[in-house]
Amino acid sequence: MRLIAVVGATGTGKTAKSLAIADEIVRLGARAEIVNCDAMQLYRGMDIGTAKASVEERRGHPHHLIDVLEPWQDAAVAAYRDAARRAIAAIEERGAVPILVGGSGLYASSVLYAFEFPATDAAVRAELEADLERGGAAAMHERLRALDPAAAAAIGPHNGRRLVRALEAVTLTGEPFRVGLPDERALARPTIIQHERVERAGLVRRLDERVERMWRDGIVDEARAMRAAGIERGTTAQQAIGYRQALDQLDGLVTEADAIAATQALTRRYARRQVSWFQRYPAAPPADPAALARAALASLEA
Repeated sequence: MRLIAVVGATGTGKTAKSLAIADEIVRLGARAEIVNCDAMQLYRGMDIGTAKASVEERRGHPHHLIDVLEPWQDAAVAAYRDAARRAIAAIEERGAVPILVGGSGLYASSVLYAFEFPATDAAVRAELEADLERGGAAAMHERLRALDPAAAAAIGPHNGRRLVRALEAVTLTGEPFRVGLPDERALARPTIIQHERVERAGLVRRLDERVERMWRDGIVDEARAMRAAGIERGTTAQQAIGYRQALDQLDGLVTEADAIAATQALTRRYARRQVSWFQRYPAAPPADPAALARAALASLEA
């Protein structure tokens, strides 16, 4: 059975497209289930800032890997990959069509392509993280440059978390750290990939309007609730665009207008990175939901 993957930058309509495909599959007499591939939608309570579909908006289609983490817990790509692949296998066992949808590029690639994760050890990681805290990212970058110049050049001197991960892998294996992407020439399984795109000017307008809507819908109150739930004790959830800016507004560090403007700028930058990531995928020609539903069911019948 072929998996349908709906990927692309934020604001391109991935959620709506996935639900429309699921509707068509049901109309044709089968069932569909959706697997989330947005790292921030893993978090319980982070709804407005992640544009998470409400229960009503899901129109009865089962959704998986949404609201599975608390804000203080860290997300990990390896754990996500295993959970997503288990969910997809279980969906197929039930005779339904799996639809993977989201814009977290590394998470999507980990499911769709052969992807081996570097070695890890909690004690080594803790020691390196303590070194990072004491000496800073620049010192960690120098350490990595002495062991693996190519990885150091690719990561740069500012991403402390990634430098720690690379040093951990090099320390444990004695081999260079693989900085690049999984081999995107060969899918791990038969998949129909739909890369949702919107022309740049239109996407910028959509994103700016979306951020303004987030503030109207109450992201500041949601950020306050996430602070109480422990978002500042974790690492991953804090990276969700909009929440840090809303918390800064709560703390009186910025005005509402400045918080909105900063979130808009970060969102546009993130969308550019997503576009760059997904344009490498061997995406199928754009197709409407009815055609995709028929293709999925044809593979099921075969």
